[in-house]
Amino acid sequence: MAQGKFNPVSKVKPRNIIFILSDDHRYDFMGFTGKVPGLKTPNLDRIANEGAHFQNAFVSTALCSPSRASILTGLYAHSHTVVDNQAPAPKTLVYFPQYLQKAGYQTSFFGKWHMGGGDAQPRPGFNRWVSFPGQGVYYNPKLNIDGKTVSYTDSAYITDVLTDLTIDWLKKRDKNKPFFVYLSHKAVHAEFSAARKDKGIYRDIQIQYPVSMFSTARAGSKKFTRGQQADSSAYTFNYKDIPQWVRAQRNSWHGVDFMYHGQTDFDRFYIDYLETLMGIDHNVGRVLDYLKESGLDKETLVIYMGDNGFSFGEHGLIDKRHAYEESMRVPLIARLPDLIKPGTRIKEMVLNVDIAPSILELAGVRKPENMQGRSFIPLLNGNVSSDWRKEVFYEYYWENSFPQTPTQFAVRTDRYKFIRSQGVWDIDQLYDLQKDPYELNNLIRKSEYQLLAAELNKKLWEWLDKTNGLYIPLKPINEKKGDHIYKDTW
Repeated sequence: MAQGKFNPVSKVKPRNIIFILSDDHRYDFMGFTGKVPGLKTPNLDRIANEGAHFQNAFVSTALCSPSRASILTGLYAHSHTVVDNQAPAPKTLVYFPQYLQKAGYQTSFFGKWHMGGGDAQPRPGFNRWVSFPGQGVYYNPKLNIDGKTVSYTDSAYITDVLTDLTIDWLKKRDKNKPFFVYLSHKAVHAEFSAARKDKGIYRDIQIQYPVSMFSTARAGSKKFTRGQQADSSAYTFNYKDIPQWVRAQRNSWHGVDFMYHGQTDFDRFYIDYLETLMGIDHNVGRVLDYLKESGLDKETLVIYMGDNGFSFGEHGLIDKRHAYEESMRVPLIARLPDLIKPGTRIKEMVLNVDIAPSILELAGVRKPENMQGRSFIPLLNGNVSSDWRKEVFYEYYWENSFPQTPTQFAVRTDRYKFIRSQGVWDIDQLYDLQKDPYELNNLIRKSEYQLLAAELNKKLWEWLDKTNGLYIPLKPINEKKGDHIYKDTW
């Protein structure tokens, strides 16, 4: 995608901006949501309570590389063509920090890049560069710092190290220029590994198995006894119209009965995730504390977001990729005291492609014409335009390494969701999210919903047509040979 026209908006005072991205963080796994009894995330809660919580934030593709490319470019996956975790990024892609540099910002990147090849070499748009190849490691990382490899030892923990380097750069920055920080954490990506001080803190937490966890189970499925199953008596289950690929995935790499081919179990997996998340929360707090100590907290926008969601047993699945709520929804919170009122709650649907135009607007840079997202900054002031989107669209392209999830296209409104599984002989899905928030009752065969299904299907194809998405941007990639390796897949 060629570079859009650079057009700064000089009347806007540039703000300092810190964008913090985590990996595989569910939209509702934060203390203030109450989803996980006993989970404490005081620093994420602080951002939400002192700023804004986007209650309906989504990614257009629930997979690391495509989502990260969409954040950095403001484009859908079929437009930037980084459609999986191996596809190289076109050299013509322009990342929004490049526009910030032209507007006089000093910019920095710290952490996981993992898109467009996955190596750690510096990318355009950043005055300071710190990264690592692929998924990286939790302990004793090797980092590429401005083109040079630096090895860490003595049980250095990656979430702490990246935050150390971020704060160090902020202290040494040019005080006469506005700054932009892109802090991109490895956590909480599997295989989860908590900071030493956090290991064991949730060993006794009561695990809440989701209401749909056993909807695809057959006699003889593994028993789950550590947690408590949600009461399913109040919900209508349509067992007949569960897609076959969902039923089959339960006993696969991304299913609760054969997780990562038996290399872990659900309860341990769940606890490890929560404990690893604590490192994120602690280090978000360190960034907030630095801003306050340096007198920058009133005028610096801090955005926290997850690159995609994550399933913990819903429909018998783990991981992301699919178009169910727990996969495509993400946490998105923001704090800027002189712009955002404390306790702001935003119900409008926003997307990962909106991050780039939003940050550019706050920096005083007009959105390039080629960006497909739109700025959500007006929403922070309560200014909801009548033409704000009424639906969000979703795409995921089948991967050779993980064939259990087919290509998915979906459209979601504030009430309904329609999902197509492309390229397989299987049933489509339609859910009423107001009556059925856990997506248990597929309405696709109901006669009274046929016109609605047809309308949403039409909207989906019109979106693909309008955004030049009526093709699958396949690319040759180098697949790994042999069995999957737990620690460095996805």
